[in-house]
Amino acid sequence: MRIRTVLGVAMTASALATIGLAGPANAYPPDPPSASDSAAHLATLTVAAPGSMDGYSRDKFPHWINQGDNCNTREVVLKRDGTGVTVGSDCYPTAGSWYSAYDQTTTTDPSKVQIDHIVPLADAWRSGAADWTTDQRQAFANDLTDPQLIAVSASSNESKGDQDPSQWKPPNTGEWCYYARNWIQVKYVWKLTITSDEKTALSDMLGKCSS
Repeated sequence: MRIRTVLGVAMTASALATIGLAGPANAYPPDPPSASDSAAHLATLTVAAPGSMDGYSRDKFPHWINQGDNCNTREVVLKRDGTGVTVGSDCYPTAGSWYSAYDQTTTTDPSKVQIDHIVPLADAWRSGAADWTTDQRQAFANDLTDPQLIAVSASSNESKGDQDPSQWKPPNTGEWCYYARNWIQVKYVWKLTITSDEKTALSDMLGKCSS
């Protein structure tokens, strides 16, 4: 569970909402299920070899779409994941800072922040999305309901590419539990397959969870 500190007191997003400090709805990335629930979900995922990349294109996952108030999905995540974010009439940030949990770096330049798809679009294609409609792929690529989108540094996102957890993990090992829970939740909700190596890596990463 993500923790925020207010006046020196560590608080969850739900606790912040209770005292009126959580900001607007979806002010923080959705929390994934607990480690134990994630392990249970992982056990239900279908293990299969990765599918073909034939026909794949990022254009088949339309993003970033309009989310209202002149904001597209990327801008919504920048506002949600940043600290002290202010935006112009076009919704693009004019100030703020963004902490990248993958590599523990912070930037104040929104142009240097990338929005990572926890489960990359290409990985989704290989694990079931090739058979989806364009509308389904658009919904996946702009999913703000599940823990699928997160603001991170450009260098960490580019290092990750389309690799699964058996091939790439956040350099910050303290993020492994949360990352695995996010990944499992996305695959579980969207009914995507996993490889045998991916399942092993995710199980190992859940071992980093304290509960």
